[in-house]
Amino acid sequence: MGIDPVLLRNQCRRTLNSSDFPELGKRIPGKVRDCYVKGDRRVLVASDRVSCFDVVVGTIPFKGQVLNQLAAFWFEKTKDVAPNHVLSVPDPMVTVGRECTPVPIEFVVRAYLTGNTSTSIWKAYDGGAREYCGHRLPDGMKRHQKLQAPLLTPTTKAEQGEHDELTSRDRLVRSGVITRARYDEAEALVMKLFAVGQAWATTRGLILVDTKYELGLDGDGKFVVIDEIHTPDSSRYWYAEGYTEAFSRGEDPKSLDKEYVRRWLQEHGYHGEGAPPTLPDDVRCEAAQRYIETYERITARQFEPATDEPLARIRRNLGI
Repeated sequence: MGIDPVLLRNQCRRTLNSSDFPELGKRIPGKVRDCYVKGDRRVLVASDRVSCFDVVVGTIPFKGQVLNQLAAFWFEKTKDVAPNHVLSVPDPMVTVGRECTPVPIEFVVRAYLTGNTSTSIWKAYDGGAREYCGHRLPDGMKRHQKLQAPLLTPTTKAEQGEHDELTSRDRLVRSGVITRARYDEAEALVMKLFAVGQAWATTRGLILVDTKYELGLDGDGKFVVIDEIHTPDSSRYWYAEGYTEAFSRGEDPKSLDKEYVRRWLQEHGYHGEGAPPTLPDDVRCEAAQRYIETYERITARQFEPATDEPLARIRRNLGI
């Protein structure tokens, strides 16, 4: 498995940064996906954009394909646990789904005391906080330590260009964003999804450390999983092998996710404010290798790169 390094470097010149398909309906650009809405259908085009600190910082070859196909894998695997929006996957970078009303909350589930951003559970704990998103944390914990049980630590959903903010069950209920009963229903749903994700990751030699879920409401007011699930963008994965040794030495576990890009940016003085530094091709290719390895590890399938010009291929596959 793996990918030809020469092909990967050549693909740096052919990444999909943006799309414009007016035939598909109203365009709603996101940090990574361009969505098109017409009637009761939503077409999600997974671009190659990479977002860190809620800012688009560049593109990574084959990233959109990995995200779209890995999300499709997980949606299929979890469809009996929670309903999702997927109707079809007509292109390596495109998913067609049911249009749902988005719930204005990001449901973040964490199983370890980790993270490098200013809003991460580890940064809060290391700074002396013992309550995080409404959860009490015990004294004496160490970085990257497994929590006693996974925690749901919700955030608000910011507009593009803005930053998501930490919140809690009580704050969301008090603000009227969601009722207590509906929050508890959503929590039970995402915790079931997380348990399935963790169990499968274990069989593939990985640890699903944390992830975020986005939910929508269908026409009957029922929760539906939307956007993506358990991808390297929405989730943190560590290799299971070596975690215990790294933790005991106080080192970072070896990871498979976009944390590599985030750390490179931090090492170059960028933390989400102002214009980001340009990602060198070496960094873009290394990140792509990690995305592709994540796909192959999780699915046990070889990644088949779609190297043709993406906009023309998408038009052809969608018949537009």
